[in-house]
Amino acid sequence: MVSEAFAMAGTATQEGGRPGYEGIIMLVLMFAIFYFLLIRPQQKRAKQHRELVENLKTGDAVVTAGGIHGKISSVQEGSVTVEIATGVKIKMNRTSITEVSREA
Repeated sequence: MVSEAFAMAGTATQEGGRPGYEGIIMLVLMFAIFYFLLIRPQQKRAKQHRELVENLKTGDAVVTAGGIHGKISSVQEGSVTVEIATGVKIKMNRTSITEVSREA
């Protein structure tokens, strides 16, 4: 009985052609879809944000991740001082800046 089952399984795989390749092809296809739809765009956004943070200058009008609008009054290595109103300055991490618009 067991030998008949093995014999039947052997003929089924021989009729189908290449057993197992379909699974590998689907796995590669799924990885390619995830890469182009999820991983690559996220890497692109991270690169743009890194460049934005590196190019911060005094006088730039900025928006923070918390939604605070202000103007950069000084730039340090890991932080910036943002003036949000006349005489009101806050110090925050450079990475919390999300948008910049250059003003002369």
